[in-house]
Amino acid sequence: MLAADPDWWRGAVIYQIYPRSYQDSNGDGIGDLAGITDRLDHIAGLGADAIWISPFFTSPMKDFGYDVSDYCDVDPMFGSLADFDALVARAHGLGLRVMIDLVLSHTSDVHPWFMESRRDRLNARADWYVWADPKPDGTPPNNWLSVFGGSAWEWDGRREQYFLHNFLTSQPDLNLHHAPVQDALLDVARFWLKRGVDGFRLDTINFYFADKYLRDNPSLPKELRNNSIAPSVNPYNHQLHLFSKNQPENLEFLKRFRAVLTPYNAAAVGEVGDAQRGLEIMAEYTSGGDKVQMCYPFEMLQPTRLTAALMEDAFARMARAAPDAWPCWSYSNHDTMRHITRWNLGADAAKTYATLLVCLRGSLCLYQGEELGLPEADLTLDELRDPYGIQFWPEFKGRDGARTPMVWVTDNANGGFSAARPWLPVKAPHLPLSVAAQDRDAGSVLEHYRAALAFRRAHPVLRTGAMLDIRATGDVASFRRSGDEEIFCAVNLGEFTAEAALPEGNWTRIGTELGSQAATGGRASLGPWGVCLAKRT
Repeated sequence: MLAADPDWWRGAVIYQIYPRSYQDSNGDGIGDLAGITDRLDHIAGLGADAIWISPFFTSPMKDFGYDVSDYCDVDPMFGSLADFDALVARAHGLGLRVMIDLVLSHTSDVHPWFMESRRDRLNARADWYVWADPKPDGTPPNNWLSVFGGSAWEWDGRREQYFLHNFLTSQPDLNLHHAPVQDALLDVARFWLKRGVDGFRLDTINFYFADKYLRDNPSLPKELRNNSIAPSVNPYNHQLHLFSKNQPENLEFLKRFRAVLTPYNAAAVGEVGDAQRGLEIMAEYTSGGDKVQMCYPFEMLQPTRLTAALMEDAFARMARAAPDAWPCWSYSNHDTMRHITRWNLGADAAKTYATLLVCLRGSLCLYQGEELGLPEADLTLDELRDPYGIQFWPEFKGRDGARTPMVWVTDNANGGFSAARPWLPVKAPHLPLSVAAQDRDAGSVLEHYRAALAFRRAHPVLRTGAMLDIRATGDVASFRRSGDEEIFCAVNLGEFTAEAALPEGNWTRIGTELGSQAATGGRASLGPWGVCLAKRT
């Protein structure tokens, strides 16, 4: 039985599972809940504290579960509620908390709520979605754009109005300005909390409210479009999304959501989808102890490789916005190109970035396969399933390259994922990186991740302590973690030897299992991708 700790989430390592691609237990080529249950030993052995499972709710699967048609049931593709209950019981038995992905900003267009809402303008759920009259010339009510391309408005002939969709046209946005909608969504959270979940990952948390006056978004200067939550070929990058998301009314709803979590000692991590103000919004949503506990911004999910200078800037911005804010850092997830490919990292660099991650203040998300150093899978157009990638092919290949099946063994064309042809192919370069191939290989990325997570757990100051003196000196990022003990961390994020100066005092090298290098005379010479970890004595 897990301890009833209201702060279990603080500094926790959360392992993200994309259920379609983790383990197929019934031979249909699609991963499922029973398959996840069968593989939980791997996650517990890795040293994670919790799992986050991407959506498994009933859905037409036009956006692979992020278009929900029933929030309170399991899609038959993934199993049943009984399978989910068994998963929770097994996870808890292994000491793993269970977080599930809640998509509260929109539903599927076949959700009963929307089917009733679109019937006419007078029904009981007429105001449950964002509807708007056309302009006099029949065009959409404003200039808002969809993340998936084109207008964020879709015409509906029954109501003779447009409805808002920030993503696919089949994903209409809920109207959280309407109190009954908020109440219904909070009831969804209660349903799963009563089934034993320990928390939620909140999809697109900053999209919950749109400007009630439907004002046009201003344009975004071209020089500011480099980093975005959308690919460069997407016109979504041409706007500053001032009114279509990030609205102040969200703060009060998040307080209501937190009040639902509190009796269950549950926690939430929100996805802040904003390239310009992600850190500041994260700070706003997690500060004060009365909203969500954690958010992850996109600063470490960007195409640009994380450098020492970018890390220093991120923590400085966060400190200015709210010193008590709590981030949840991640390098990869199901929506981004895997960071091994995105940042062009070899095995040594991958290990160094893993070491840096476990030393940061905040909680952490690891994406399935990250612990194997998996690169992005290279798929052809005919292999794609993601509508986002199909829309913008070939300049943007979508998200499927990060969603291919987990590779468990090498001597099987499907990597041990399924006895049938998988829904996305297992690519040959992934097979030599399987769990079986790397297990007990002292030099492997997998064993490094195991050692890194064990190191974080052995030093609680890395989970909850202060992070001080954050500096970028060329390619070297350095800082101190301070609490019951004091640890100095220096990481060379470059391909050339560099030096790191230790703070004054007596320091003893630790973390030799992570390749920590010794210091002489208060200085450490760090080879390419080298690290120095030391404890004040």
